[in-house]
Amino acid sequence: MRYLKFYKPYGVLTQFTDRQGRPTLKSFIPVPRVYPVGRLDRDSEGLLLLTDDGRLNACLIDPKFGHERTYWVQVEGIPTPQALQQLEKGVIIQGRKTRPAQVRVLTEEPPLPPRDPPIRFRRSIPTTWLELTLQEGRNRQVRRMTAAVGIPTLRLVRVRLGPLSLEGLAPGQWQDLSEAELARLRQCCFGQPRRPQLKRELSLQHPF
Repeated sequence: MRYLKFYKPYGVLTQFTDRQGRPTLKSFIPVPRVYPVGRLDRDSEGLLLLTDDGRLNACLIDPKFGHERTYWVQVEGIPTPQALQQLEKGVIIQGRKTRPAQVRVLTEEPPLPPRDPPIRFRRSIPTTWLELTLQEGRNRQVRRMTAAVGIPTLRLVRVRLGPLSLEGLAPGQWQDLSEAELARLRQCCFGQPRRPQLKRELSLQHPF
């Protein structure tokens, strides 16, 4: 079986074909019969896992296991303490409350390559970078959550998925998981289901 991690660039669809001719995974990954684990929106960037291991895929996307997903999120404006607390406790999106999240304001811009195309800045409105760790992967969840508390998302990059990180990859690059990465992933996936809980804090330097 194959296990790949890929740094999905902005504007690329998380699929291998598109009738409208938009960029897809096929432009970057020549490996046959591997499929993405979950999705990243076209306007989101970052870590994507692909595999032909159906059992592992099912485990990672099943919310009962509470596998962590960590994002660096550039938002419009400066979030209030109340907004951050709402994100941590959970907000109502699409009629359901999100699970508790871990939120941290980054004191400096994270070490990411420039986005192509760059985001649109408004001179009169500052932006803030957050580190947001979730234990579920609902449709456009991060964007809906930040919008719900009044700080729309401008740029969204997934930097961790379970025990995996973007380390060693640039946008558009992929590589097979190392033996150590695969061992950590299998240990994470094939244990007993556990209650969702956040066990670690991620430093700004971890993925890169």
